[in-house]
Amino acid sequence: MTEDLFQYIWKMKLFDTSSLNTCDGEKVEIIHPGSQNLNSGPDFFNARIKVGNTQWAGNIELHVRASEWYQHKHQNDEAYDNIILHVVYINDKPIIDKQGKLIRTLALKNYISPTVFKNYQDIKLHKGKIPCENRIQTVPQSYFQAYLESLVVERLERKSSEIEKILQENNYNWEYSFYIQLAANFGFKTNHVPFEILARSTPLMVLSKHKQNLSQIEAILFGQAGFLNERFEESYPIALQNEYAYLQKKYNLKGIPEHIWKLSKLRPVNFPTIRVAQFAALVHQSSHLFSKIIEAENAAALIKLFQLKASPFWDDHYHFQSRSKKSKKNLGQDAICNILINTVAPFVFVYGRYYGNENKMDLALRILDTLAAEKNHIINFWKGLGIKVQNALQSQAVIELKNNYCLPKKCLQCSIGHYILKNN
Repeated sequence: MTEDLFQYIWKMKLFDTSSLNTCDGEKVEIIHPGSQNLNSGPDFFNARIKVGNTQWAGNIELHVRASEWYQHKHQNDEAYDNIILHVVYINDKPIIDKQGKLIRTLALKNYISPTVFKNYQDIKLHKGKIPCENRIQTVPQSYFQAYLESLVVERLERKSSEIEKILQENNYNWEYSFYIQLAANFGFKTNHVPFEILARSTPLMVLSKHKQNLSQIEAILFGQAGFLNERFEESYPIALQNEYAYLQKKYNLKGIPEHIWKLSKLRPVNFPTIRVAQFAALVHQSSHLFSKIIEAENAAALIKLFQLKASPFWDDHYHFQSRSKKSKKNLGQDAICNILINTVAPFVFVYGRYYGNENKMDLALRILDTLAAEKNHIINFWKGLGIKVQNALQSQAVIELKNNYCLPKKCLQCSIGHYILKNN
């Protein structure tokens, strides 16, 4: 028996409640187990119990063994002076309060079914990709889908805390903070960090001054990214190189080293040069982008804002030094959805919460509900277990579930774990 499991058993009332008696023979009825306290002090606040014919309301302390009361020195802490019940798994020692009275104690060992321990051990010790892999089929789809709704909000909340940090760093300049996050998203997983460094080293104000001229925007971004430090043969990169030399001196710009960009295992359409060119096109064609995003009413309107392609030079290039087969470098539908899922929806959610606008918070959820589910190994894994993942809201939820509950084995904090422990 672990302390975490014992607290969970108490919270979920996974024991026989029909004939409870304290260690000195008083009949006990658990009206409400209380609210779990994750900070210092008694384990559960605002519990309600009935002992004999008397109802009590107050705090409850739990220990696997009663003697832990003294080991934890609760006898010297005023926070434990007025608990209404000491709940233990094994009552190995009588506990006396400061007035010399025996503290009312309930020992649960004989009230807990062995099935609870078996279920817990089965999922905790399972060696598969997730602890409940061999039992998840027992969970009704309706129960699972309902849990996904809370998980996606949890994921948005977690992403919100990251966005809040950026907003605080920039004195709640929403446009600039969005620019940083959006640029990082253009790097996707492989070049997320280099793209963020590029954005932070390239003032948005400088880009705004030249946004009417695509060549100048490209010169600034490619120069800042470190891609214009070679000798070129074609006229376009040479022109960008010359333009950047002038603008770099004018604005005292300091670029980043080219070597931090990663190309390994990337398809050519995802090369950082193509993504920088597409980001330049976005800067060029967008005016007050964040305001337009906040004003949008649905995912379709947002998708239109990101329908863009790189400049004509990139139709037959993947990098500056050699030509390739001709193909227009549009920002693909999957890439657009990725940006809406990972940057736009979380920013809209944070904006709505910051200004108390529930419609905007709901819009963030509607965006995810409208978009197609992502395609990755995590989604494929859940589908392989028979879990329906039909849109981005659900795909974000199962990613949250896998990464933040299944992998760290937080089964006691997971609703799926709750269901399995209670119903199997």
